[in-house]
Amino acid sequence: MLKGIPKILSPKLLKVLCEMGHSDRIVIADGNFPCESMGKDAIVIRCDGHGVPELLDAILHLFPLDTYVEHPFQLMEVMAGDKVQTPIWEEYKEIIKKHDERGEAVIGTVERFSFYEEAKKAYAIVATSEKALYANVMLQKGVVIDE
Repeated sequence: MLKGIPKILSPKLLKVLCEMGHSDRIVIADGNFPCESMGKDAIVIRCDGHGVPELLDAILHLFPLDTYVEHPFQLMEVMAGDKVQTPIWEEYKEIIKKHDERGEAVIGTVERFSFYEEAKKAYAIVATSEKALYANVMLQKGVVIDE
């Protein structure tokens, strides 16, 4: 056990976050995301029983977002014709405001199939039990600056 580390972060997830370097990406996936097939070349970490917001908040406690790209926080766009609401995105905006001074300006969207292609190149994919639709998040790691 360690002090100051959010309890939701497993030893395996902490190890992966530590191993990641500048510009590496991690996907925090909802329960419908094809984690195993997309993550054939990535580390897949199971976080069953947890949702994306709680993991996102814990990860961003330790994980700086890249300052060299406009949108180091990517969401999967809703497909044209889908009648899906994404209230979880509002939760994400509140979480990001706590962890990055740029606030929601760091958030971008990626077309669904392009998101899948980018996810295949991610360092790691975190599988959650999130039930919200279009709740997938891709984070690009920034530089850790000694304060």
